[in-house]
Amino acid sequence: METRRNFLKKLIASSAVIMTEGNIGIFAGTPDVQKAQADITAATAPVWKGFNLLNKFNPDFQSPFSEHDFKLIARLGFNFVRIPLSYWCWSSEDNWYSINDKVLKEIDQAVEWGKQYGLHVNLNFHRVPGYCINAPKPPTNIFEEEAPLEACAFHWKTFAERYKGIPNKTLSFNLINEAPAVSTEKYDRVARKLIQTIRTVDKNRLIIVDGKNVGCVPLMTLTDVPNIIQSGRGYNPMLISHFKATWPGSRQLMEFPEEKLTWPLHADGVDYDKEFLRKHNISPWAEWVKAGGKVHIGEMGCYNKTPHAVTLAWLEDTLSLFKEQGWGWALWNLTGDFGIIDSNRKDVEYEKFEGHLLDRKMLELLKLY
Repeated sequence: METRRNFLKKLIASSAVIMTEGNIGIFAGTPDVQKAQADITAATAPVWKGFNLLNKFNPDFQSPFSEHDFKLIARLGFNFVRIPLSYWCWSSEDNWYSINDKVLKEIDQAVEWGKQYGLHVNLNFHRVPGYCINAPKPPTNIFEEEAPLEACAFHWKTFAERYKGIPNKTLSFNLINEAPAVSTEKYDRVARKLIQTIRTVDKNRLIIVDGKNVGCVPLMTLTDVPNIIQSGRGYNPMLISHFKATWPGSRQLMEFPEEKLTWPLHADGVDYDKEFLRKHNISPWAEWVKAGGKVHIGEMGCYNKTPHAVTLAWLEDTLSLFKEQGWGWALWNLTGDFGIIDSNRKDVEYEKFEGHLLDRKMLELLKLY
């Protein structure tokens, strides 16, 4: 049985990284020492495009990661995997400081497969002590109370220690998924606490911070913090991306007539078109970009109840704007309701693909952008 120590030795060595006095040198995997090169930073990171993998998103349905997913994503030409994590998968609401190392070893394996197949792995805390965008809502509030913030810092410290030495080209951390519409001061306090916790252990770790208001606008107070990327979303307008989805709790999503759903769309006095997307997806980030900040779209996509032709038209406008900005992105899932595989759409001519059903048209559109 491979120990975690051996796992880290193998991962760091196979990433061809050595650490000396805070400097990271990258060497070719040969006996001869090659010229050292610096690890990537937020400023030098490539444009990452790929998928969210949801194996540890819901503790009630969690599963080990599949090597096939990593291999497939790479083979299709993508270079990025975001892994939304619920801390309930390895801990609990009743005991914030408990750790199930067996589950963490499954996350170790995901990082290893990312490295093996040339995919950058972004570990995102989707549920933390004191907050989650999804139900059930926790009894505490990380943006108001010290206890859940300290517990969240404990978990990030655990991850920082666990993955210290693995280069940024292989791994980054994403603090908290979709912070709510709290004040700038409250979010800044939480973000800085978690960044400081990680960087005290691993001072060069690349960190992604979701924008304010559920990832819609940048947290501009972080312009002084080095080596971070802020994460946006690609779900505007919700009437297109979440048509007939129950979890947002919107009457409009449930009651709007499907036969009237188009892209572009005029509804309730609003013109939903490419300029609408530019105004809501791109313009809010202008100040952050002007200050030298980098942006990545951590989640995007369209629920399977939206007609396929509408989905593709909307998706093309959305992706084209991200490409104009030089922003990478991650579709909400690879397999499932937002994905390209086994998405259960009623109006798609699926292609049989390695025992699954592939939405070839969506895949080819993603590859264009």
